[in-house]
Amino acid sequence: QVQLVESGGGSVQAGGSLRLSCVVSGYTYGTYYLGWLRQAPGKEREGVACLNSDGKTTYADSVKGRFIVSKDNIKTTLYLQMNSLSPEDTAMYYCAARPWVEAADCLKPALFGFWGQGTQVTVSS
Repeated sequence: QVQLVESGGGSVQAGGSLRLSCVVSGYTYGTYYLGWLRQAPGKEREGVACLNSDGKTTYADSVKGRFIVSKDNIKTTLYLQMNSLSPEDTAMYYCAARPWVEAADCLKPALFGFWGQGTQVTVSS
């Protein structure tokens, strides 16, 4: 049974930083997409950043240069380092996973089949 558990959310002022973590367990597929997605109130869920089992990373334009996605293979933990946060980054952040497929857009929420429960990030101005 695949489980993803996020942590690290919280409240921060604009310009601040947070690091989200997602512990992945029970994932036995040999390949993966691992992603961070978010959903703000009244908005659709959107992809933020993702990486695949080849080490390729992809970022939404809105977070390029500010967010960094990484993975600790020993701890099987996915991270999202978020810098220069703005109120527009306020959302529930989700970790998600699925096996690799060719030519997939890993910023699309519909791609993912395994999801965590989310961690709230609130950025005040």
